[in-house]
Amino acid sequence: MTSKPFRRALLQAAAAAPSHFLAGTRPAAAPARPRKNVIFMVADDLNNALGCYGHPIVKTPHLDRLAARGVLFERAYCQFPLCAPSRASFLSGRRPETTGVLSLDTPTRQHLRDVLMLPEFFRKQGYFSAQCGKIFHTGPEHEDPRSWDYMLPESGKNPPPSEILKQHKAGEPRNHSMAWMQLRTPDAGTPDGVVAQKASELIRQCAAQKRPFFLGVGFRRPHSPYAAPKKYFDLYDPDQIPLPRRGNPSAIPAAAWYELAGQPALSEREQREYIAAYYACISFMDAQAGRLLATLDELNLWDQTVVVFLSDNGYHTGEHGMWHKMTLFEESVRVPLIFAAPGARGSGRRCAGLVELVDLYPTLVDCCELKPPPGLEGTSLRPWLEDPTRAGKPAAYAMVGRNDDRNESHHKPTYYGRSVRTERWRYIEWDEGRRGRELYDLRMDAGETNNLAGEASYQGTMRQLSALLAKIPLRKT
Repeated sequence: MTSKPFRRALLQAAAAAPSHFLAGTRPAAAPARPRKNVIFMVADDLNNALGCYGHPIVKTPHLDRLAARGVLFERAYCQFPLCAPSRASFLSGRRPETTGVLSLDTPTRQHLRDVLMLPEFFRKQGYFSAQCGKIFHTGPEHEDPRSWDYMLPESGKNPPPSEILKQHKAGEPRNHSMAWMQLRTPDAGTPDGVVAQKASELIRQCAAQKRPFFLGVGFRRPHSPYAAPKKYFDLYDPDQIPLPRRGNPSAIPAAAWYELAGQPALSEREQREYIAAYYACISFMDAQAGRLLATLDELNLWDQTVVVFLSDNGYHTGEHGMWHKMTLFEESVRVPLIFAAPGARGSGRRCAGLVELVDLYPTLVDCCELKPPPGLEGTSLRPWLEDPTRAGKPAAYAMVGRNDDRNESHHKPTYYGRSVRTERWRYIEWDEGRRGRELYDLRMDAGETNNLAGEASYQGTMRQLSALLAKIPLRKT
């Protein structure tokens, strides 16, 4: 049984039922054609370990089903592999260099002021706008109440001890959380289960009133601690989990390294257990997403609802010897992105071109046939939803902060790494090159293990890629 205080806290968080918003607000006048609804699902710290992305082990039947009826973007990239900067970027439609949100400590609107955030834009268009779970980053300085008619903030990052059947925590010191927990809690009693239930209720109420809605659904998992009901852990035998490839950490600049020097090493058994736990949380999150998809099935809303699924950033599970995000390697900045838009001719297909999360805002506006606000820095992906074989963007950009004290990198960065990824190359400058450069030929070295930056024959390529980086100047804050 779920502990009564835990369950009561979750239910109280969801108890501010949206009925008073819906009942007390007259629906907008019906347009000539019904407006498309939007379901905007965001996972936290999810890399591309999904069945629909070809992963041989991870079980994600619900997101696989979404991919089968939408367009799966094989090479989508976040603009900053850290929650607050990434979310401020794609929710504003602006790059981190513009938002000025470059750490966990910078409030969302410190520099953005009166910018129309994505959900706020739809709210001003007459949509019922609701937040269930983590959409903006956690905390009052990051949340954006003016974007929503209804808010169910995230809760329950750490489950109560009474719910934990088995657990493990990595040895200290570490500069990021690393623990797994098998729970006795049923899905419906978890924070993500509550989010899925509330989101389904909102869909039903809006559909009953024929009110167009923008629904932001933010799942906490697979973010550490890797906590999920035991049945999802049972899907993965640690003994069957391959060990990650470490690459050659000595070949990269010191700035590229995020883990703490001298932190306790994980045994091979611990590594396999952590990866299995991460996979368990992915399958758990997939099941919660499936509840929303089932609601669309039941209400026959697919023909009038745009559904997008993404992660705020990628995640290392031991590659390059690292176990977090906060790097500019592929595992950290590449993210899953699935777009299901009614009537799109490319549905059921895959897009191999480069795209970015900054493209989400203009794409959703375009799919809903609305006029975009000024200042958006992304590109509408609607043409790729019609023809996924189109060439992608010429480049995808990302940046990340660093402090010589790695404990402070995500709070008080003193310099930055910036990356440009083209069809063939990834090029990285640390502190504008003063603390090192990296160059990887992704055609020959998909694992980014051979840094070519020191080889004379590649200096011309590096100059060209450096010029691409210079096209997006860093905001002086």
